[in-house]
Amino acid sequence: MSADLFPSELPPPPLAELLRPAVLDEVIGQSHLIGAGRSLRLAFESGVPHSMILWGPPGVGKTTLARLMADAFDAEFVALSAVFSGVKDIREAVQQAEIKRQQGRRTILFVDEVHRFNKTQQDAFLPYVENGTLTFIGATTENPSFEVNSALLSRAAVYVLKSLTQDELGALFDRARAQAFPELDFEPAARARLLGYADGDARRLLNVLEQIKTAAQADQRRIASADFLDSILAADLRRFDKGGDAFYDQISALHKSVRGSNPDAALYWLVRMLDGGADPLYMGRRIVRMATEDVGLADPRALEVALNACATYERLGSPEGELALANAVLYLAVAPKSNAAYLAYNAARAFVARDTSRGVPEHLRNAPTQLMKNLGFGADYRYAHDEKEGYAAGEKYFPDGMPAVQWYQPVARGLEQKIAEKLAHLRALDAVAKKTQQPVKAAQAAAVESEKNLNKPCR
Repeated sequence: MSADLFPSELPPPPLAELLRPAVLDEVIGQSHLIGAGRSLRLAFESGVPHSMILWGPPGVGKTTLARLMADAFDAEFVALSAVFSGVKDIREAVQQAEIKRQQGRRTILFVDEVHRFNKTQQDAFLPYVENGTLTFIGATTENPSFEVNSALLSRAAVYVLKSLTQDELGALFDRARAQAFPELDFEPAARARLLGYADGDARRLLNVLEQIKTAAQADQRRIASADFLDSILAADLRRFDKGGDAFYDQISALHKSVRGSNPDAALYWLVRMLDGGADPLYMGRRIVRMATEDVGLADPRALEVALNACATYERLGSPEGELALANAVLYLAVAPKSNAAYLAYNAARAFVARDTSRGVPEHLRNAPTQLMKNLGFGADYRYAHDEKEGYAAGEKYFPDGMPAVQWYQPVARGLEQKIAEKLAHLRALDAVAKKTQQPVKAAQAAAVESEKNLNKPCR
């Protein structure tokens, strides 16, 4: 009875732990960091540990590399999770490091999900990093530029880890199968399905392999087919963090694909984000932004198409409404491009932000009362509709004394090509009017001066 209640044999460790590399050469992936002559390998070979931030998506080896570094430097390895740890845990880790330091042994403090620590908690590491009590290694899936204090960031090297490629996942799959369940064969389609499901995440691959092994044993199955995998796998979930870097990276890729007039790439990134769980109406708002920023007046219909796509989605919902968003993205991608309005708006904003508050010229002011009319408000204003070509050539619309500006510079594409031609014609009319008005204004000025002289008292 007691033997059944308290078995002497411990359960086997998870596959991810069983296959954790014991030396750097066993690590699969991250060749840009740990290949021969690469930065992180040189750090291992230097014999001198340094604090660092390991930044990358889940399941790419951040914890493994930290453990291997402790082994390489014969250092005490202390691990904390920012999800579960607080200031008390940090103090205990520091005390342990100080004891080991007095014994002549280094300590590597590994903090997983370091971005979840607040500023106070992150600051707690600084004095001990500076005085050499411990070597700090933080792991994060978020951009450390935004999530890690600048003081701590300045004392740590940042290494960017990448998702595993299909070939790298395949090498890991082969290693896991050979070591853990050589008796189970996989059909090629099943293997490909599994590697796609892993989505660059080694831990995800190994965890699902354990599930498959258990299911195959229960089913007394020796061969894993694609249908068998589909029967036990949950729906595919691509790596997509609605508040993290993957989100903004994919939005950036979508926007730049539209700007670069590549409809297929634009459609790919739109579908990737929708497949990953992005809010379709958020995508719609981004599409509206693309219409105004990158298509602009080269094709004013683009904004209408984008707005109609948002309205269509609101009416239909998913999945039917997502086709309207796809239509809009494709339209924007193939439309003529112009950022002239975007640049003009930014230039005007920058000018106004640093300029003084210039008064409205009197001839442009409204005059709803007799007093305002007596003060000259609205006097000499020229009503453009009554002028030739509907344009008051030579009229001034800027404040007095303001330097000449031409912020809006239409491009030679789409409708803006016609706009540019019209503006050039109107400016030519202004030039003619200016030449005509100069003698008239000079004569008027001379007449005013003459009248002043006549009215002077005789001496």
